[in-house]
Amino acid sequence: MLTLNGAHRDAVIATCIRALPNEGCGLLLGSPDGVVAEVVVSRNVADSAKLYEIDPRAMLAASRRCEELNLEIIGVFHSHTHSDAYPSPTDVAQAPDPTWHYVLVSLRLVPSALRSYLIVNSTITEEVVQISK
Repeated sequence: MLTLNGAHRDAVIATCIRALPNEGCGLLLGSPDGVVAEVVVSRNVADSAKLYEIDPRAMLAASRRCEELNLEIIGVFHSHTHSDAYPSPTDVAQAPDPTWHYVLVSLRLVPSALRSYLIVNSTITEEVVQISK
């Protein structure tokens, strides 16, 4: 299960909307039990509506922030501008860590859909997203 508060959810969705027409992306910092503590926004260095790539500077900043606050990078988020919030074959191939939460935001319809997945050995499992107060 992935747990984030309303402000985190709003930050993820707003990041994705601001990146249009390209995919938006960023990192999730938190605890190993899936509780998000911070959202780190990244520029999509792929500069694409079909692909995303986290800016190495955002990755470095997130790593430093984790050391500072005793957190971990627990996931990544990105948008699908014209398709459902489900991992594409490219998303699966690029999934760097089997312990991460892979959050997808579909901007195909309004309101936006936010879903989270675990991707382990190319197997996709949707997980519950809990919005805390």
